[in-house]
Amino acid sequence: MATSSSTIICVAAEWRVQPGHEAEVLRLMQQAAAAVRRLEPGNLVYTVHVDPADATHLFMYEQYANAAALQAHIDSDHFQQLVVAQIVPVLTERKVSRYGLAATL
Repeated sequence: MATSSSTIICVAAEWRVQPGHEAEVLRLMQQAAAAVRRLEPGNLVYTVHVDPADATHLFMYEQYANAAALQAHIDSDHFQQLVVAQIVPVLTERKVSRYGLAATL
């Protein structure tokens, strides 16, 4: 599905964390979420979920006002410093999917 530059962008990400790094990653994600709330007006939703049966399995759901807001998130210092530099090195798997909002209930 093609999306326009004004379409709300939804991001779904699944991560697998190296065992022993779960608490560290959650601490860093709390810092990232706080920075997103404070510094990214184009972010609409930013949630982090932990699989109750497997603490190494995380799911993130995010919404951005448009493609520019998502790009601003990716380019932000907090994303680069917290996620790219500190979290990604301790992941064993990282899947990220992007969707354009088609309908709401």
